[in-house]
Amino acid sequence: MPQIERVWQANMQVYGADKVWRQLGREGTAVARCTVERLMRRQGLRGVMRGKVVRTTIGDSKAACPLDRVNRQFKADRPNQLWVSDFTYVSTWQGWLYVAFVIDVFARRIVGWRVSSSMRTDFVLDALEQALYARQPERDSSLVHHSDRGSQYVSIRYSERLAEAGVEPSVGSKGDSYDNALAETINGLYKAELIHRRAPWKTKESVELATLEWVAWFNNHRLLEPIGYIPPAEAEANYYRQLANQAVAVAV
Repeated sequence: MPQIERVWQANMQVYGADKVWRQLGREGTAVARCTVERLMRRQGLRGVMRGKVVRTTIGDSKAACPLDRVNRQFKADRPNQLWVSDFTYVSTWQGWLYVAFVIDVFARRIVGWRVSSSMRTDFVLDALEQALYARQPERDSSLVHHSDRGSQYVSIRYSERLAEAGVEPSVGSKGDSYDNALAETINGLYKAELIHRRAPWKTKESVELATLEWVAWFNNHRLLEPIGYIPPAEAEANYYRQLANQAVAVAV
């Protein structure tokens, strides 16, 4: 029971029985999943439940949109092949805030984010700039950036920055939630695991600090089912390690 509570506490108190069980297994603790579930129930420990996704971006029907290069196939064979972007909202005592994320699809890693008190293009551009600085994608890497038809993402300034960085733009063609489903999934996890659980929020500063903490945890520790119940950073490290091993084998 102490080990179960330790894992639950160490992971922002959001894990249910399945992920607590998997983390214990990663640490070498052999225990049945049903035992973890039973003991968590006895201790009153519960995972978070995701709520209904609410769309925040407003489509711009007059703006020229790039082609949909993703067609709802959110898969990538390597890092810096496909990024998806979206933003969500947070209610605070000082008013509404908006939180933008840029996610690398390969390992679901959050590579850029920004908190803003307005929905102007600047804040999604800031999130993109952080991603470009952190990842340094090569101009010939065939990186695609996908978003929904929100006015911030199809704006001239955003489109020009993508072109300047050598990134191919892609915008969902149908105009519904499935067009950018992966980004909305990350938004949903953020809202469920952090925002709803710690509400009410008083200030922008408190949201920024908590988001920084959550993103660091998400990238380096959170177990994600689609990539084999490992953290995003570990998935990327495994990819680059495999590349290095292949290069050594070819050299030999």
